[in-house]
Amino acid sequence: MFYSRLVGGFFLKLKSYFTLLLGVIMISMLFSHDVQAEEALINEDNLNIRSGPGKEYESIGKANAGETYPIVQEQNDWVEIQLQTGTGWVTSEYITIDGATAETKTASKVDKIVIQHGNTPLRDGPSTSYDIVHLAEKDTEYDVISESNGWYEVKRDDQSGYIFKQLLNKKEASGDLSFRNKTIVIDAGHGGHDVGAIGATGTYEKNFTYFTAQELQKELKSLGANVLMTRADDDFISLASRSSYANYEDTDAFVSLHYNSFPEQPTVSGVETYYYYDQYKDLASYIQQGIINATENEDRGTSQGNFYVIRQTLKPAVLVELGFISNDEKEAQLQTTVYQRKLVAGIVEGLGKYFSMQ
Repeated sequence: MFYSRLVGGFFLKLKSYFTLLLGVIMISMLFSHDVQAEEALINEDNLNIRSGPGKEYESIGKANAGETYPIVQEQNDWVEIQLQTGTGWVTSEYITIDGATAETKTASKVDKIVIQHGNTPLRDGPSTSYDIVHLAEKDTEYDVISESNGWYEVKRDDQSGYIFKQLLNKKEASGDLSFRNKTIVIDAGHGGHDVGAIGATGTYEKNFTYFTAQELQKELKSLGANVLMTRADDDFISLASRSSYANYEDTDAFVSLHYNSFPEQPTVSGVETYYYYDQYKDLASYIQQGIINATENEDRGTSQGNFYVIRQTLKPAVLVELGFISNDEKEAQLQTTVYQRKLVAGIVEGLGKYFSMQ
């Protein structure tokens, strides 16, 4: 009898336990439809996956554009992602978090906007890191769909995109910071048989400078500047021809783009800007600071440099060393459009400040 009661009590407790467990499972299933794990969409190739939330942590792998990873947690500007084995960290700078864009949008108090200046850029996202999808003509009217971090999302017929609010402010757009009526000569260093510095994986400086020059030209044109290029392709152009071109034109600024290499110290990095004539020291300082602000790269400062293209150019001229391609990590980063646009944003910031002081 005692044994029967003991066994019966055991099965009664076991039944209660399974009933409770079943209830928990059913509740979990009930709410599981409303819970969706966030994912990180990688926007660039060769993105470092690190062992911790910071650049000081070692790289444990690479992620490429279009890949998605479940998000484990977020910490400051870093996101921990789930890998096939273990986890790793990526900077939020080069990813899109599923659903994050929608959360930043708010209803706008403005129903319509009118473009104040010709060639106003519409981008495919609310940041200068996004591509320009259309150049809007002056006096064109757009319907405003939403606002997002200082940008309007707009639509007109079959055109849609994002416009930076400040470009619609007449006073600001036509003020001292305007690039309108400014002639800027962009000098993509090296070219043709002159490959320049050699990168960690055998890349050529001439290709990096041309990449940057193309992005810079696009951005400056969108701001209304008259942009001239010392080389329009992979051509060899003599140093004398580059300087003469800038001197012949009504040049407001000459920017020579270069990249460094120091194979003996492959971890060295940083940006530096050179001027030759003292009166152009401010131009160098503004551009240098703009790049550092935009990229958070190591600041190697500004200094006087006896380089032919800035010595022989009698207009405001600087030569910028935008990074070390002998550093394999930096070399990979410099090949991404996202980082190139940061460099461009910094140069544009510096030029804008310089023009506003004239």
